[in-house]
Amino acid sequence: MTDAAPTILIVDDTEANRVLLHDLVQALGYRPQLADNGLSALASIRTSPPDLVLLDILMPQMGGFEVLELMRQEG
Repeated sequence: MTDAAPTILIVDDTEANRVLLHDLVQALGYRPQLADNGLSALASIRTSPPDLVLLDILMPQMGGFEVLELMRQEG
């Protein structure tokens, strides 16, 4: 087991939301990862699985529910 802080993946298509959540997550002592859409979130999850995902539901191209379904299928 490692002493590294848990990682939280923040997925949101709005940059202001990502920045705000990044700063809050980091201030709480967690390691934030950022993704600006569903496809980049899935790629990030595949390469470096986070401990928790904060996922926007309404995003263009691939919404949060679709991301969840693909995570479930792969997971």
